[in-house]
Amino acid sequence: MTNRFAVFGGTIVLTVLALATIGRADTISYADAVSLLANDCGSDIRKYCKGLNLGGGRIQTCLEQNEGKVSPACTVTLANVITSIRQRQAAQSSFATICQHDIAQYCKSVKGEGNVLSCLNKATRVNEGQCGQAIIDAGWR
Repeated sequence: MTNRFAVFGGTIVLTVLALATIGRADTISYADAVSLLANDCGSDIRKYCKGLNLGGGRIQTCLEQNEGKVSPACTVTLANVITSIRQRQAAQSSFATICQHDIAQYCKSVKGEGNVLSCLNKATRVNEGQCGQAIIDAGWR
């Protein structure tokens, strides 16, 4: 019974620390996500997902299917990585809509998405608003 409480308490501490980190941090890159998962889930992946290739959600699916067996640290990290990557993808998808006003105001004659992004990054007023935050969340700044 003591071991259950220790595991449960450890899981709560890890969850609070992980959420505090995610709350302070911007979205993470795919490379950082892979590094976090390798660090916190590497042994679980080797044990339960041996031979699976990255991509297509196969590792995520495997870890979720073995949720009761994987380490609490891996479970927390996986949930945080998924949340952060979804936030990044949402920011990338909504960037043009969120930044529409700023694009019209600061970069109306600029052509090409990459050039528009470069223009917005140079416009200091954009840094403080929703558009600036969308650029950060999308991982482009």
